[in-house]
Amino acid sequence: MSGRGDGDGGVAVRAGEAADTGAVLAFWERAAEGVSISDDEAGVRRLLARDPGALLLAERGDGELVGTVIAGFDGWRCHLYRLAVAPQWRRHGVATALLAAAERRFAALGGRRADAMVLHRNDLAQRAWRARGYVLQEEWGRWVKPLR
Repeated sequence: MSGRGDGDGGVAVRAGEAADTGAVLAFWERAAEGVSISDDEAGVRRLLARDPGALLLAERGDGELVGTVIAGFDGWRCHLYRLAVAPQWRRHGVATALLAAAERRFAALGGRRADAMVLHRNDLAQRAWRARGYVLQEEWGRWVKPLR
């Protein structure tokens, strides 16, 4: 799964592999907003084993990692997590390329609607999601319980 051309920031988008785990974790420390309970080697490897193709990576021509998104599909719903773009590459179409690749993946899997988890305080991310056609679904709340 890759993309190059108009509106994609000149990046190629590909599925992440186990060998990318360390680079992805280091990238999230620099570029992602906040941390997750799953932000460790075991968590990323579990994701890749459970849903190969879910971790999408945007790379420049020289192989530099400039963006990520997790496009997970559980057979019922399409979920988007960890959309992160390197600060110096924001507003260059990287997020657009990642989300377009994620949406193509979901369509190929039979998904009907995608949702994204976005921190309330992350105004930059909220603008990016809105620009891509996503809307806030205010009537729902997220309930969580750590399992460890």
